[in-house]
Amino acid sequence: MDMNLNNSQVKTRKEHDFLGDMDIPNQVYYGVQTSRALENFNISNIPLSFFKELIQGLALVKEAAAMANGELGLISKEKADAIIEACKEVIAGKFNDQFVVDMVQGGAGTSTNMNANEVIANRALEILGHQKGDYKFLHPNDDVNRSQSTNDVYPTAVKLALLMSNRKLISTLNYLIEAFHAKAVQFANIIKMGRTQLQDAVPMTLGQEFEAYAANLSEEITRLEQNVNLFLEVNMGATAIGTGITADPDYSALCIRYLAEVSGLPVVAAINFIEATNDTGAFVMYSSAVKRLAIKLSKICNDLRLLSSGPRTGLGEINLPPMQPGSSIMPGKVNPVIPEVVNQVAFKVIGNDLTVTFAAEAGQLELNVMEPIIVFSMFESIEMMTKAMITLRDKCIIGITANEKRCKELVYNSIGIVTSLLPYLGYETCSRLAREAMENNASVYNLIIEQKLMPKDELDNILRPENMIKPQKVEKHK
Repeated sequence: MDMNLNNSQVKTRKEHDFLGDMDIPNQVYYGVQTSRALENFNISNIPLSFFKELIQGLALVKEAAAMANGELGLISKEKADAIIEACKEVIAGKFNDQFVVDMVQGGAGTSTNMNANEVIANRALEILGHQKGDYKFLHPNDDVNRSQSTNDVYPTAVKLALLMSNRKLISTLNYLIEAFHAKAVQFANIIKMGRTQLQDAVPMTLGQEFEAYAANLSEEITRLEQNVNLFLEVNMGATAIGTGITADPDYSALCIRYLAEVSGLPVVAAINFIEATNDTGAFVMYSSAVKRLAIKLSKICNDLRLLSSGPRTGLGEINLPPMQPGSSIMPGKVNPVIPEVVNQVAFKVIGNDLTVTFAAEAGQLELNVMEPIIVFSMFESIEMMTKAMITLRDKCIIGITANEKRCKELVYNSIGIVTSLLPYLGYETCSRLAREAMENNASVYNLIIEQKLMPKDELDNILRPENMIKPQKVEKHK
């Protein structure tokens, strides 16, 4: 709709619900109930159209329902065919801009369901040769919503949307993991100090450190896939509270069969529809998996900021690609802005998971009316995480370079290398050497040579980089 038009220039049609009449702009496909939701819920400024998978999920549910209702003779073949055609157009993204209801809403998702019902009904009316709003020929509630309730449509559509969104999330995660693998190969021969509790520990390679990041993130693919499969159980046919009131006895099985067919997802009927209608446990589990990924990603970004700190007074082992000037007052300063923004996304995801937890707990009796905030929080988390991982990969990871000389110097000047000598000199001698090195600002290497504790060639062999980063055979005592 052209928002610059004056009210007097906008042609309208009159629609009504039990609250009364309302003038609806002719060019829009939504109707009176969607318009009331627009007036009531100006909350997040994020409309349904922001999450295309959710719109697709709604249209897939309506398509399957129309197929089942048509086969059972609950609506005419002509109506069923028009609804199915309209749904296919919605799935293709043709009417995304007509899904205008705020993601955060009261009513347990009723406004979302009615937004879909009205858009699909009005497009189906056009397909049948009628005017939008001429509901005597095809009705949003009586036909598009036939055998349904918001309480089975909304959670089922959300589950389909999350199953689709998870594919994108995992694809992006794999994309990031590949970048860490590539850096592990690139840095395979660069020796550096490993650290525990921010103190020198034992040597490793920079490649080992980056390969660990890849392995750390790879674990999350399994967690996400395990938890998203909980969404394959749906409650279509449950209607209001799970008893199936207003639905034909054969409708549920038929609808779910068609839903699997049109979505390409192996959805099945929940074992207990009353439980499935009021329980949000699957959302809690999946949200927790997304949070776990966010926590791990944030920890990695903390490491990147530490490893690149300096450039001259910090660790300075790696260089992050410079993305922008870092200060309005300090010339030449460049900040690790990409890891910083990923940290902040992780904080938001962690907060969203807490919101999901509180909302799931707030369910009462046969329905959890807080599902809209659960849905909004989860889709926001997935969207932000997906974009954050692409940003991290493209604007940071692939451009990281190593300060090889700095890494090597830190190893050979570190007291931590004394740990490599434990099997040869024993704990007491190594402890003494470490203390002397710290007190005298001396090199462990030089102390060993000076005190003739080991031949130089043997010491050099033990302290060769390749011999300090993996288990080694030690000559057994005779």
